[in-house]
Amino acid sequence: MGMGLRNGFLLILSCVVTLSLSVWGRPATFLEDFRITWSDSHIRQIDGGRAIQLVLDQNSGCGFASKRQYLFGRVSMKIKLIPGDSAGTVTAFYMNSVTDAVRDELDFEFLGNRTGQPYTVQTNIYAHGKGDREQRVNLWFDPAADFHTYSIMWNHHQIVFYIDEVPIRVYKNNEARNIPYPKLQPMGVYSTLWEADDWATRGGLEKIDWTKAPFLAYYKDFDIEGCPVPGPVNCATNSRNWWEGTAYQALNAMEAKRYRWVRMNHVIYDYCTDKSRYPVTPPECMSII
Repeated sequence: MGMGLRNGFLLILSCVVTLSLSVWGRPATFLEDFRITWSDSHIRQIDGGRAIQLVLDQNSGCGFASKRQYLFGRVSMKIKLIPGDSAGTVTAFYMNSVTDAVRDELDFEFLGNRTGQPYTVQTNIYAHGKGDREQRVNLWFDPAADFHTYSIMWNHHQIVFYIDEVPIRVYKNNEARNIPYPKLQPMGVYSTLWEADDWATRGGLEKIDWTKAPFLAYYKDFDIEGCPVPGPVNCATNSRNWWEGTAYQALNAMEAKRYRWVRMNHVIYDYCTDKSRYPVTPPECMSII
């Protein structure tokens, strides 16, 4: 079954919405849980709506969003990225509060590459309107050859970005040190595919090659488990939600080992160490994972 049976207890359904499976155990279809927000002609349903194809061409990119917003939980999707020469493209999977100047946001952004170069994923975190917390990781596999699972875990203690259950980024709740942490604003789940060759690949040096269009990305196994807003008022503070359990308040030993491996071998940019932007190290970077 889904994540709702973790830690040996069944979550109270009035508090938690699980979207990866329907009532009868079928995989949820795209339109059950999401809506197209941009260029419906460039999003194509596959396998009865259980998977989708996003299309970028010279006419348009495209995007979609969850029908509901959530406060805490876990979001994941399996994505197969654009193969071959994808320079200048950005495929994004993120959560956003849509509150403009005070927005909270958790970003995966997959930055296209020239053929033969590694794919880069950029993560960013906005808390109470403050962002500019970019980190970049060169992926250790070909994300266009097959589907891989990208997840965001968000609870009162930490935010963790995972790729195939390998943590690539951790942002701890350090409100006790007056560091902003997203915990009051619900966020929707979004994805977009668009052209951004002014910055996406090698800082904009590599431009998009439209002769390679259309650029195609694929999504399936949409999985959202969290507290819907509007919804039961006590859901987000319910300590019995599985994602608030002790096992998810910090990385376990194996996760910590994998996280160190990513940090040592695959991180190519971290705002925490960028002295040209931050002569004084940002306070959240002083945290111990």
